[in-house]
Amino acid sequence: MLIYNVTINIDESVHDQWLDWMKDKHLPDMLATGKFSHAKMVRVLVEEDLGGVTYSVQYTTQDRSTLDAYYKEDAERLRGDAQKMFPNKFVAFRTELEVISQQIP
Repeated sequence: MLIYNVTINIDESVHDQWLDWMKDKHLPDMLATGKFSHAKMVRVLVEEDLGGVTYSVQYTTQDRSTLDAYYKEDAERLRGDAQKMFPNKFVAFRTELEVISQQIP
């Protein structure tokens, strides 16, 4: 299992609009690709020197080939949606995480 993690710092001037868009549009669009089993969005509780509000969005996928298919088939379009909606109002970086162990009581 892999987690595709996107860390985003969003400008406060568009924060509320962006947050609604993420919850109502972008996260459902990501899940609609069929390549992720679920998504989790969390707020980072550290103040950034550059200002804004920072979030980590974690999309869980079953394996490397499924994530590669997302990159090939969907990533450009979905990333472009954010750029169109919020040009020059956010910075994002992406990481891939491998789940080694998961324990649920």
